[in-house]
Amino acid sequence: MSDAVKSLSADSFDQTIKSPGLVMVDFWATWCGPCKIIAPVIEELAKEYAGKVTFAKVNTDENPDLASRHNIRGIPTLIFFKDGKVLDQVVGAVPKTQLKSKIDSLV
Repeated sequence: MSDAVKSLSADSFDQTIKSPGLVMVDFWATWCGPCKIIAPVIEELAKEYAGKVTFAKVNTDENPDLASRHNIRGIPTLIFFKDGKVLDQVVGAVPKTQLKSKIDSLV
């Protein structure tokens, strides 16, 4: 994981989702195949939207309380926050074009 995507824990989660602007949090796990497929796409988007969107990841195995709190039933689940509130979410490994469209509609 690069510096472009923050790794969150229970301690840093609430503060991060209240960051100014749009925040995208990827709920994932190391054993998840689709999570591995989408990870490089998220890295690319984090570089493309640097300074405009905050990108973060939550390992659901290490943070089951956060996964439960956000009703994560399948991974990867990408949740978009603004001012600490959920705006939208995407479940599954989706194409980069679909994620770009979603981000552009929410920024």
